[in-house]
Amino acid sequence: MPIPLFNSIASWLLKKRYHQIELFLKYPLDVQGEVLRYLVDFSKDTMLGKQYGFGELPKYEDFANRVPIVAYEDIAPLIERTRRGEQKLFWPTPIKWFAKSSGTTNAKSKFIPVSTEALEDCHYKSSKDLLCLYLNNNENSQLFIGKSLRLGGSKELYEDNGTFFGDLSAILIDNMPLWAEYSSTPSNKVSLMSEWESKMEAIIEESIHENVTSLVGVPSWMLVLLNEVLEKTGKNHLFEIWENLEVYFHGGVSFTPYKNQYKKLLPRKKFNYYETYNASEGFFGIQDRNDADDLLLMLDYGIFYEFIPMDTTGGEERAIPLWDIELGVNYAMVITTNAGLWRYKIGDTVRFTSKNPYRIKITGRTKHHINAFGEELIIENAEEALKRVCQKTDSEIMDYTAAPIFMSGSDKGGHEWIIEFRKPPKDIAHFTEFLDNALKSLNSDYEAKRYNNMTLKMPTVHLARKNLFHDWLKSQNKLGGQHKIPRLSNERNYLEELLQLNQ
Repeated sequence: MPIPLFNSIASWLLKKRYHQIELFLKYPLDVQGEVLRYLVDFSKDTMLGKQYGFGELPKYEDFANRVPIVAYEDIAPLIERTRRGEQKLFWPTPIKWFAKSSGTTNAKSKFIPVSTEALEDCHYKSSKDLLCLYLNNNENSQLFIGKSLRLGGSKELYEDNGTFFGDLSAILIDNMPLWAEYSSTPSNKVSLMSEWESKMEAIIEESIHENVTSLVGVPSWMLVLLNEVLEKTGKNHLFEIWENLEVYFHGGVSFTPYKNQYKKLLPRKKFNYYETYNASEGFFGIQDRNDADDLLLMLDYGIFYEFIPMDTTGGEERAIPLWDIELGVNYAMVITTNAGLWRYKIGDTVRFTSKNPYRIKITGRTKHHINAFGEELIIENAEEALKRVCQKTDSEIMDYTAAPIFMSGSDKGGHEWIIEFRKPPKDIAHFTEFLDNALKSLNSDYEAKRYNNMTLKMPTVHLARKNLFHDWLKSQNKLGGQHKIPRLSNERNYLEELLQLNQ
């Protein structure tokens, strides 16, 4: 098929979906209610369905009263039984794929069930919706005259007792529809390569000769790839290689620390950046407007949402449905999905910016924050503070992590940071002072604990050597497009390992 014709047909088909999106924009609560009724009714004959009486749950309140809120550890035994071949424990159709979670750097792996329904009605549907929303906002887009450069995980699929596990990206690529494979680079063979450094070379070899119109991947790893592309080709910026490049679809980690670096690689004012919010457990949000900093919560992907106000975590957990949320409150997200996760705490925190339609911002992880002294420092605070300080000191950050310095005797507590810079500040002492002041301005609890050094002393910032975080991930066997650096932690284990490698 000629490329211009394919571009026109693909654009027309994707734009048709917008009418369905308008339905949940207009009737969000009705759509969420229908999702819950479908999930409960469809699963009433499973083991969990019989245990909790899914056939007798007419209202949300009945569901919330009978079905407990769970973490992965609570359901791990059921998942293991399914991996060994038992079916219909928590979902009525066969589960044969499991996404080995790489959303955490903990040594313990999670195996998230992926059903056929989740693949079709969530993950692949969201990919089409991302393009649909983008095209709806950019009528003159020429996205389909070329290909999308995708950067996913780096592991193959592995078979175990008739089931398969691997990175979610490997599962998606293995089941990818023909239209998606036709419009993507590199090839599936290269995308599924397991050795990360060889894979990067192969991606560059395949992609620099293609007409790439979009980029898809995690900002930190994509930045590494794109800088290597420029180094290999000797070009000054990416438009000298791919002149029709028009959008970067990103997710997985905050884009804030990397945005200025991308602007140097992509020096066009009209270039678009679109954020997504997806995980092994499902696809949740898509940026639905050009230049927006929040995401449209996608309500018809077979996922029912609940939210726990963060001031209740650690005590009695109280989840509320979408219709009871308030703007500006930090919530831990709870999901019930079409892969058999029931009232599952995903570990992410969000804040609603709008109810009409429902839009969110990702504020961090329930476990990735620092609250050793009551300061409640969340990733959102850290990212914004670092952004301000980098602008003030003309510096650029590659990676970082921070942890508490615990009180010892008469010594005050504090925060200790290790930061790898692409462009370091001229004076690290000034950088540290500016960071401290920025955190004070963003977080009143941190400011109160820093008052007159009563509880917290000035933070300590270490300069990381080049490739420190890369080497640490490699030592953990976690190189790859979906692995993330733990930004904030209440424990010192990550920081101590990095400091040791930094010597």
